[in-house]
Amino acid sequence: METPPPDTPESEHRILVESADARLDYYLAGLELGLTRSRLRQLIADGQVRVNGAAVKPAHRVRPGDRVLVSVPPPRPAVAVAQDIPLTVVYQDAELVVIDKPAGLSAHPGPGHPDGTLVNGLLALCPDIQGIGGRIRPGIVHRLDKDTSGLMIAAKTERAHHNLSQQIKDRAVAKGYLALTEGVPSPESGVIDVPIGRDPRRRTRMAVTAGGRESRTGYRVLERAGAHALLELQLHTGRTHQARVHLAWLGHPLLGDAVYGKSSPLLPRHFLHAHRLAFAHPATAKPLRFASPLPPDLQAALESARQ
Repeated sequence: METPPPDTPESEHRILVESADARLDYYLAGLELGLTRSRLRQLIADGQVRVNGAAVKPAHRVRPGDRVLVSVPPPRPAVAVAQDIPLTVVYQDAELVVIDKPAGLSAHPGPGHPDGTLVNGLLALCPDIQGIGGRIRPGIVHRLDKDTSGLMIAAKTERAHHNLSQQIKDRAVAKGYLALTEGVPSPESGVIDVPIGRDPRRRTRMAVTAGGRESRTGYRVLERAGAHALLELQLHTGRTHQARVHLAWLGHPLLGDAVYGKSSPLLPRHFLHAHRLAFAHPATAKPLRFASPLPPDLQAALESARQ
Protein backbone atom coordinates (compact mmCIF):
# COMPACT_ATOMS: atom_id res chain seq x y z
CA MET A 1 0.00 0.00 0.00
CA GLU A 2 1.37 3.41 -0.98
CA THR A 3 1.95 6.06 1.65
CA PRO A 4 0.45 9.35 0.46
CA PRO A 5 2.65 12.43 0.14
CA PRO A 6 2.98 14.24 3.48
CA ASP A 7 0.83 17.31 2.67
CA THR A 8 -2.48 17.75 0.94
CA PRO A 9 -1.43 19.13 -2.46
CA GLU A 10 -2.44 22.46 -3.89
CA SER A 11 -1.75 21.08 -7.36
CA GLU A 12 -0.51 17.80 -8.82
CA HIS A 13 1.44 16.91 -11.94
CA ARG A 14 1.05 13.32 -13.15
CA ILE A 15 3.70 12.45 -15.70
CA LEU A 16 4.22 9.32 -17.78
CA VAL A 17 7.85 9.18 -18.86
CA GLU A 18 7.90 8.36 -22.56
CA SER A 19 11.54 8.70 -23.58
CA ALA A 20 14.15 9.63 -21.03
CA ASP A 21 17.12 8.27 -19.14
CA ALA A 22 18.09 11.11 -16.86
CA ARG A 23 18.30 12.27 -13.27
CA LEU A 24 14.86 12.99 -11.86
CA ASP A 25 15.62 16.61 -10.92
CA TYR A 26 17.06 17.38 -14.38
CA TYR A 27 14.16 15.66 -16.11
CA LEU A 28 11.53 17.60 -14.17
CA ALA A 29 13.40 20.91 -14.62
CA GLY A 30 13.10 20.40 -18.38
CA LEU A 31 9.30 20.19 -18.21
CA GLU A 32 6.98 23.19 -18.18
CA LEU A 33 5.79 22.76 -14.58
CA GLY A 34 6.21 26.40 -13.52
CA LEU A 35 8.66 25.42 -10.75
CA THR A 36 12.31 26.36 -10.35
CA ARG A 37 14.98 23.66 -10.10
CA SER A 38 15.66 24.56 -6.46
CA ARG A 39 11.92 24.30 -5.69
CA LEU A 40 11.78 20.90 -7.41
CA ARG A 41 14.76 19.64 -5.44
CA GLN A 42 13.08 20.75 -2.21
CA LEU A 43 9.86 18.97 -3.18
CA ILE A 44 11.84 15.79 -3.91
CA ALA A 45 13.63 16.06 -0.55
CA ASP A 46 10.27 16.55 1.20
CA GLY A 47 8.84 13.37 -0.36
CA GLN A 48 6.43 15.32 -2.55
CA VAL A 49 7.77 13.69 -5.74
CA ARG A 50 7.16 9.97 -6.25
CA VAL A 51 8.29 7.64 -8.98
CA ASN A 52 6.08 4.57 -9.40
CA GLY A 53 4.62 5.28 -5.96
CA ALA A 54 7.91 5.54 -4.09
CA ALA A 55 9.78 8.55 -2.72
CA VAL A 56 13.22 8.85 -4.33
CA LYS A 57 16.29 11.09 -4.34
CA PRO A 58 17.06 13.87 -6.84
CA ALA A 59 19.71 11.70 -8.52
CA HIS A 60 17.24 8.84 -9.19
CA ARG A 61 17.19 8.05 -12.91
CA VAL A 62 13.82 7.98 -14.63
CA ARG A 63 13.25 5.68 -17.59
CA PRO A 64 10.51 5.13 -20.17
CA GLY A 65 7.33 3.82 -18.56
CA ASP A 66 7.96 5.42 -15.15
CA ARG A 67 5.03 7.24 -13.59
CA VAL A 68 5.96 10.41 -11.73
CA LEU A 69 3.67 12.25 -9.34
CA VAL A 70 4.66 15.78 -8.32
CA SER A 71 2.54 17.16 -5.47
CA VAL A 72 2.88 20.88 -4.80
CA PRO A 73 1.61 21.65 -1.28
CA PRO A 74 -0.10 24.92 -0.43
CA PRO A 75 2.30 27.68 0.62
CA ARG A 76 3.36 27.22 4.23
CA PRO A 77 3.18 30.18 6.62
CA ALA A 78 6.31 32.27 6.36
CA VAL A 79 8.72 32.37 9.26
CA ALA A 80 8.52 36.16 9.12
CA VAL A 81 5.52 37.95 10.62
CA ALA A 82 3.56 40.76 9.00
CA GLN A 83 4.53 44.22 10.23
CA ASP A 84 3.14 47.60 9.27
CA ILE A 85 6.30 49.06 7.74
CA PRO A 86 5.86 52.06 5.42
CA LEU A 87 6.79 50.99 1.89
CA THR A 88 6.83 53.05 -1.29
CA VAL A 89 4.92 51.03 -3.89
CA VAL A 90 5.91 51.95 -7.43
CA TYR A 91 3.71 49.34 -9.14
CA GLN A 92 1.44 46.50 -8.08
CA ASP A 93 -0.92 44.00 -9.71
CA ALA A 94 -2.08 40.43 -9.04
CA GLU A 95 1.32 38.94 -9.97
CA LEU A 96 3.97 41.26 -8.57
CA VAL A 97 4.84 44.40 -6.68
CA VAL A 98 7.72 46.83 -7.28
CA ILE A 99 9.03 48.61 -4.19
CA ASP A 100 11.35 51.59 -3.89
CA LYS A 101 13.35 50.33 -0.89
CA PRO A 102 14.83 52.90 1.50
CA ALA A 103 18.37 52.58 2.79
CA GLY A 104 18.66 50.90 6.20
CA LEU A 105 15.98 48.31 5.47
CA SER A 106 17.16 44.70 5.14
CA ALA A 107 15.52 42.73 2.35
CA HIS A 108 14.65 39.68 4.47
CA PRO A 109 15.09 38.33 8.02
CA GLY A 110 18.48 36.99 8.99
CA PRO A 111 20.87 36.70 11.92
CA GLY A 112 20.63 39.85 13.98
CA HIS A 113 17.47 41.15 12.27
CA PRO A 114 14.59 38.66 12.64
CA ASP A 115 12.00 41.34 11.83
CA GLY A 116 11.67 44.92 10.66
CA THR A 117 12.63 43.88 7.12
CA LEU A 118 11.16 44.40 3.66
CA VAL A 119 9.66 40.90 3.85
CA ASN A 120 7.81 41.81 7.07
CA GLY A 121 6.39 44.87 5.35
CA LEU A 122 5.46 42.89 2.24
CA LEU A 123 3.54 40.35 4.34
CA ALA A 124 1.40 43.18 5.70
CA LEU A 125 0.99 44.79 2.29
CA CYS A 126 0.34 41.52 0.39
CA PRO A 127 -0.80 38.76 2.81
CA ASP A 128 -1.10 36.21 -0.03
CA ILE A 129 2.64 36.41 -0.58
CA GLN A 130 3.23 34.01 2.33
CA GLY A 131 5.22 30.98 1.27
CA ILE A 132 5.69 32.12 -2.34
CA GLY A 133 9.18 31.01 -3.32
CA GLY A 134 10.02 29.78 0.20
CA ARG A 135 9.34 30.46 3.85
CA ILE A 136 12.34 32.62 4.68
CA ARG A 137 12.21 35.04 1.75
CA PRO A 138 8.60 35.00 0.54
CA GLY A 139 8.20 36.85 -2.73
CA ILE A 140 11.84 37.92 -3.00
CA VAL A 141 13.39 37.22 -6.42
CA HIS A 142 16.42 39.49 -6.07
CA ARG A 143 17.78 41.62 -3.27
CA LEU A 144 19.55 44.83 -2.43
CA ASP A 145 22.04 45.32 0.40
CA LYS A 146 20.62 46.86 3.56
CA ASP A 147 22.23 50.23 2.87
CA THR A 148 21.51 50.23 -0.87
CA SER A 149 18.32 52.05 -1.79
CA GLY A 150 16.12 51.67 -4.85
CA LEU A 151 13.90 49.42 -6.92
CA MET A 152 13.13 45.80 -6.04
CA ILE A 153 10.63 43.28 -7.45
CA ALA A 154 8.63 40.86 -5.30
CA ALA A 155 6.50 38.06 -6.73
CA LYS A 156 2.96 37.49 -5.46
CA THR A 157 2.36 34.10 -7.11
CA GLU A 158 4.45 30.97 -7.68
CA ARG A 159 4.10 31.51 -11.43
CA ALA A 160 5.50 35.01 -11.16
CA HIS A 161 8.30 33.88 -8.85
CA HIS A 162 9.37 31.16 -11.26
CA ASN A 163 9.17 33.43 -14.31
CA LEU A 164 11.00 36.37 -12.75
CA SER A 165 13.69 34.11 -11.28
CA GLN A 166 14.22 32.65 -14.74
CA GLN A 167 14.42 36.11 -16.30
CA ILE A 168 17.12 37.05 -13.79
CA LYS A 169 18.96 33.79 -14.48
CA ASP A 170 18.74 34.47 -18.23
CA ARG A 171 19.97 38.04 -17.63
CA ALA A 172 16.80 39.43 -19.14
CA VAL A 173 16.18 41.83 -16.24
CA ALA A 174 17.90 45.19 -16.77
CA LYS A 175 19.15 46.67 -13.49
CA GLY A 176 20.64 50.16 -13.54
CA TYR A 177 22.38 51.80 -10.56
CA LEU A 178 23.73 55.23 -9.73
CA ALA A 179 27.02 55.25 -7.85
CA LEU A 180 29.34 57.98 -6.59
CA THR A 181 32.96 56.85 -6.47
CA GLU A 182 36.15 58.01 -4.85
CA GLY A 183 38.13 59.41 -7.76
CA VAL A 184 37.29 59.14 -11.46
CA PRO A 185 37.68 55.82 -13.31
CA SER A 186 39.85 55.73 -16.42
CA PRO A 187 38.68 54.94 -19.01
CA GLU A 188 35.38 56.63 -18.21
CA SER A 189 33.32 53.72 -19.54
CA GLY A 190 33.84 50.00 -19.79
CA VAL A 191 32.96 46.58 -18.43
CA ILE A 192 34.49 45.11 -15.27
CA ASP A 193 34.68 41.38 -15.96
CA VAL A 194 36.40 39.61 -13.05
CA PRO A 195 35.10 36.74 -10.86
CA ILE A 196 33.76 37.30 -7.35
CA GLY A 197 33.88 34.85 -4.46
CA ARG A 198 34.07 34.76 -0.68
CA ASP A 199 37.11 36.64 0.65
CA PRO A 200 39.46 33.89 1.93
CA ARG A 201 40.88 36.24 4.58
CA ARG A 202 37.60 37.76 5.82
CA ARG A 203 34.66 35.43 5.33
CA THR A 204 32.09 38.18 5.92
CA ARG A 205 33.28 39.98 2.77
CA MET A 206 33.37 39.20 -0.92
CA ALA A 207 36.42 39.69 -3.13
CA VAL A 208 37.76 39.29 -6.65
CA THR A 209 39.13 35.73 -6.56
CA ALA A 210 40.46 33.37 -9.21
CA GLY A 211 38.00 30.67 -8.21
CA GLY A 212 34.99 33.00 -7.94
CA ARG A 213 31.83 33.11 -10.03
CA GLU A 214 31.56 34.99 -13.31
CA SER A 215 30.70 38.64 -12.60
CA ARG A 216 30.25 41.49 -15.07
CA THR A 217 29.48 45.16 -14.35
CA GLY A 218 29.19 47.82 -17.05
CA TYR A 219 29.88 51.42 -16.09
CA ARG A 220 30.05 54.91 -17.56
CA VAL A 221 30.83 58.24 -15.98
CA LEU A 222 27.86 60.60 -16.05
CA GLU A 223 29.52 63.50 -14.27
CA ARG A 224 32.74 64.51 -12.55
CA ALA A 225 31.87 65.88 -9.11
CA GLY A 226 34.99 67.38 -7.54
CA ALA A 227 37.23 64.49 -6.53
CA HIS A 228 34.42 62.03 -7.25
CA ALA A 229 32.52 60.65 -10.22
CA LEU A 230 28.82 59.90 -10.64
CA LEU A 231 28.51 56.61 -12.52
CA GLU A 232 25.67 54.67 -14.06
CA LEU A 233 26.16 50.92 -13.61
CA GLN A 234 24.58 47.99 -15.42
CA LEU A 235 24.80 44.72 -13.49
CA HIS A 236 24.92 41.86 -15.99
CA THR A 237 25.20 39.33 -13.17
CA GLY A 238 23.86 39.40 -9.62
CA ARG A 239 26.63 38.48 -7.20
CA THR A 240 26.62 39.53 -3.55
CA HIS A 241 28.09 43.05 -3.18
CA GLN A 242 28.97 42.95 -6.89
CA ALA A 243 29.04 46.69 -7.64
CA ARG A 244 30.90 47.46 -4.42
CA VAL A 245 33.54 44.77 -4.97
CA HIS A 246 34.07 45.58 -8.64
CA LEU A 247 34.48 49.31 -8.09
CA ALA A 248 36.88 48.73 -5.19
CA TRP A 249 38.89 46.36 -7.40
CA LEU A 250 38.98 49.09 -10.06
CA GLY A 251 40.55 51.38 -7.45
CA HIS A 252 37.47 53.60 -7.10
CA PRO A 253 35.30 52.34 -4.23
CA LEU A 254 31.90 53.79 -3.51
CA LEU A 255 31.76 56.98 -1.48
CA GLY A 256 31.05 56.00 2.12
CA ASP A 257 31.68 52.26 1.70
CA ALA A 258 33.42 51.46 4.99
CA VAL A 259 33.71 47.76 4.10
CA TYR A 260 35.37 47.95 0.67
CA GLY A 261 36.69 51.52 0.86
CA LYS A 262 36.45 54.07 3.64
CA SER A 263 33.79 56.01 5.51
CA SER A 264 33.00 59.57 4.44
CA PRO A 265 31.86 62.71 6.28
CA LEU A 266 29.52 63.37 3.35
CA LEU A 267 27.37 60.27 3.85
CA PRO A 268 26.79 57.70 6.63
CA ARG A 269 26.24 54.87 4.10
CA HIS A 270 27.62 53.84 0.73
CA PHE A 271 26.41 55.78 -2.31
CA LEU A 272 24.53 53.21 -4.39
CA HIS A 273 20.97 53.49 -5.67
CA ALA A 274 19.03 51.09 -7.90
CA HIS A 275 17.44 53.71 -10.11
CA ARG A 276 16.26 51.72 -13.16
CA LEU A 277 14.54 48.37 -13.55
CA ALA A 278 13.14 46.75 -16.70
CA PHE A 279 11.70 43.28 -17.27
CA ALA A 280 8.85 41.42 -18.95
CA HIS A 281 5.60 40.99 -17.04
CA PRO A 282 5.51 37.33 -15.90
CA ALA A 283 1.92 36.78 -17.09
CA THR A 284 1.55 38.99 -20.15
CA ALA A 285 5.19 39.41 -21.30
CA LYS A 286 4.48 43.15 -21.59
CA PRO A 287 7.68 45.21 -21.12
CA LEU A 288 7.73 47.02 -17.77
CA ARG A 289 10.15 49.86 -17.01
CA PHE A 290 10.56 51.79 -13.79
CA ALA A 291 12.78 54.63 -12.58
CA SER A 292 13.57 56.02 -9.15
CA PRO A 293 15.22 59.41 -8.45
CA LEU A 294 18.08 59.78 -6.01
CA PRO A 295 16.79 59.89 -2.43
CA PRO A 296 17.45 63.11 -0.46
CA ASP A 297 20.54 61.85 1.42
CA LEU A 298 22.31 60.82 -1.79
CA GLN A 299 21.28 64.00 -3.58
CA ALA A 300 22.70 66.06 -0.69
CA ALA A 301 25.98 64.10 -0.76
CA LEU A 302 26.25 64.64 -4.54
CA GLU A 303 25.69 68.38 -4.11
CA SER A 304 28.39 68.49 -1.43
CA ALA A 305 30.80 66.58 -3.67
CA ARG A 306 30.19 69.07 -6.49
CA GLN A 307 31.26 71.90 -4.19
